[in-house]
Amino acid sequence: MRALAVIPALGLGLTLLVGCGGAEKKQPAVGAAIPAKSRSCAAGSFRRLGSPRLAYAAVVRSRTTVSRRPGGRAFASFSRLNVNRVPTIFSIRGAVVDAGCKPTSYFVQIPKRPNGVTAWVPARQVTVEKVSTRIVVDLSEKRVTLYKGGKRILSSTAAIGAPATPTPTGRFYVNQRLIPADKRGPFGPGAIGVSAFSDVLTGWTQGGPIAIHGTNAPWSIGKAVSNGCIRLPNAVLRKLFGQALGGTPVLIRS
Repeated sequence: MRALAVIPALGLGLTLLVGCGGAEKKQPAVGAAIPAKSRSCAAGSFRRLGSPRLAYAAVVRSRTTVSRRPGGRAFASFSRLNVNRVPTIFSIRGAVVDAGCKPTSYFVQIPKRPNGVTAWVPARQVTVEKVSTRIVVDLSEKRVTLYKGGKRILSSTAAIGAPATPTPTGRFYVNQRLIPADKRGPFGPGAIGVSAFSDVLTGWTQGGPIAIHGTNAPWSIGKAVSNGCIRLPNAVLRKLFGQALGGTPVLIRS
């Protein structure tokens, strides 16, 4: 949970880690990824989006503001790149559509305190991408499991937060992927940033963000010893890093 030295331009579909995969196919236009149930919709109606097999991510195009309701007063703004110089990503939960079933505003989860905060973002200010992966972190079992298309493809024992600095629980998403300058350091070969923050380390760098990362302390795997982050064996982290693209839903449960 200390600051990471990162390689610029690493984000949703880019990785410089050897052997890792690229992005899933980008959608040709805003809203094109959202399947229409019919040829017409009630203008202003809400559609819930996402399932255990498929999720949607909103990538900020240049700059955007978010509000408590569609078209409302902005309470936060985001640039195309975040503080780590990687693309800003939101997790889409639903959309308000027009009469042609095209989204006008997306209901999203954003990487901001309090954990799990949601907001509305204008559809024209983001690009939509599909995500078929999902991560489940079970704290009681100290285990991380990756699903793709609803099928389990990876599972590993992990280290979790210590009793004094617990890993927060809730529904989050992968909001950035970072490569440390020192791959033999405390983060190992990479870190998968999660849109969650420590409940106790509020004064830490960038507000105490949570990540799933590698480690230079393999003895810690299977124990509750971290500052809130989730540690994996480096070999497992490399595999997860290559699959868990930006926007991947992350469920952390007790």
